[in-house]
Amino acid sequence: MNILIIKLSAIGDVIHALPVSHAIKETFPEARTAWVVEPPARELLEGNPYIDDVILFEKKRFKESLGGFLQNFGPFRRRLRAGHFDTALDLQGLGKSAAIAWFSGAKRRLGTCNMRELSDRISRPVTGPNAKGHIVERYLDVARAIGCRVDKVVFPLVLSRQEQALAARIREQGGVPAGARYVVLAPGANWPNKRWPAKSYAALADWLYDRKLIPVFVGGGAVDENLAAEIEAQAKLPPVNLIGRTSLRQLAAILRDACAVVGGDTGPVHLAAGLGVPTVMLMGPTDANRNGPYGQTDNAIEVSRPCRWCWKRACPKGLDCLASIPVDAVTEKLASLKLKD
Repeated sequence: MNILIIKLSAIGDVIHALPVSHAIKETFPEARTAWVVEPPARELLEGNPYIDDVILFEKKRFKESLGGFLQNFGPFRRRLRAGHFDTALDLQGLGKSAAIAWFSGAKRRLGTCNMRELSDRISRPVTGPNAKGHIVERYLDVARAIGCRVDKVVFPLVLSRQEQALAARIREQGGVPAGARYVVLAPGANWPNKRWPAKSYAALADWLYDRKLIPVFVGGGAVDENLAAEIEAQAKLPPVNLIGRTSLRQLAAILRDACAVVGGDTGPVHLAAGLGVPTVMLMGPTDANRNGPYGQTDNAIEVSRPCRWCWKRACPKGLDCLASIPVDAVTEKLASLKLKD
């Protein structure tokens, strides 16, 4: 049996789909499993013992021009067809993933319960028992539909000793001494209304320092750097800033050793939850039932606004969505957790 998993992006979504690879190999150990992914999330799949092949879909090359599309389509299609796939699982549920499922040549094509852009015309949507539950379980319902058993939900992410040692060195050079206790803060997010205000993070950082816990920023890109600068300007003592200094796998090693992680509905926070680290997620436009920290949704703090769960990237009312979450709510939640020594 040759199975193709299609989950292209974003980082958090690829993390949510990781347990599908484990479920397939646990049930069908002789199956050959490949995964189509876009370059930014590739690192999450490297070294995964449950994935035999990673196929890159470089969207930019297809979109840059008609010539670029024609030049890249043939080789990509041949790469897919070389897998001789019996089954394709479209966990993206969009037009581009539907095209990949179709051109893979797989006769059996299944997708999630909430497919869009006519992708349900190519792959059969699976409406399982978790159709209104967490997205991780919705993905696993697709795996169950091909006969997979899910005795345990596992997020496979294998880190080498070298990667862990390098991450420790980055952390120490950044300002966290070996053996020090720290809490990771992920202030950034792709959606503006998924970001907690800088002044709130500054107050939280002060609270952490008072309790001999070092606040550590993680993330990447100009938006995250600007947020960190705003927070540093308002905090009594600036947190350790590791934004843009780690790869995804090095980030995973840093998250794994943290006492806790705090942030919005964004990739690093979902990665922390998948690693089993105590995770406090601040939520407004998206809901904890679907997107909260998997396995610890009780640690999600949602806004009390009646318009929450709007699923809009920017607030149509012009509100700073997460500003209504008080710092006290976050500190009380952290204080209630059994943080790692």
